[in-house]
Amino acid sequence: MGAASSSVSKIAREAGVSPATIYVYYKNKVDLLVSTYIQIKQNFSPALLKDFNDQLPIRDIFKHVWFNMFEHITNNLEYFKFVEQFSNSPYSSLVNKEAVEQYFDPLSKVLQTGIEQKIIKNVHPDILKAFMYYPIAVLANPSLCQDFELNAENIETAFTLAWDAIKR
Repeated sequence: MGAASSSVSKIAREAGVSPATIYVYYKNKVDLLVSTYIQIKQNFSPALLKDFNDQLPIRDIFKHVWFNMFEHITNNLEYFKFVEQFSNSPYSSLVNKEAVEQYFDPLSKVLQTGIEQKIIKNVHPDILKAFMYYPIAVLANPSLCQDFELNAENIETAFTLAWDAIKR
C-alpha cells in the first residue's frame, strides 16, 4: 500500500504540511492510516444513503444505493482507492469493523428485511454484499475497466446482473 510503505515525513511532504503537524493530530503513522480509513468510510455513508427511503420496494432501494455508490466513487476515486488498498492491508485488522458497519445500518436492515421477506437469498450477508458491491468496485475503477463507459444504461445493466445474483 502506498501510504503504508511511506514514512510520516513522506506523507507530510505529499500533503504539504510539516511532520510535526501530523503528530499533533495522530499518534503515529498507523493511527493516521486507521483514522483516515474510518473517516472516509464515515463520509461515504451519507453519500451512499443520500435520499434513502426504506419504504420503497427492496429492489428499488438497492438500485438507488447502487447508483449513489457509482456517483460517489467516480467523484472520489482517490479516496476509494485508499479504502481498497487499506482493506487489503494488515492495518485493516486494527479497525473495529462493527463500529464502521454501523454507518451503513439502514442498508443492513433492508438486506435483513429482504431475506426475511424471501426476496433476497438467505445466505451469509458477506456473500450478498460481495455480489452486490464488488462489481461496483471493479466497474468504477478506470484502471480495472478501461473500456467501460460509466453511463446510466451500463450501470443499470450491471445492477440488474448483481440483483439477479442475490434475489430469490
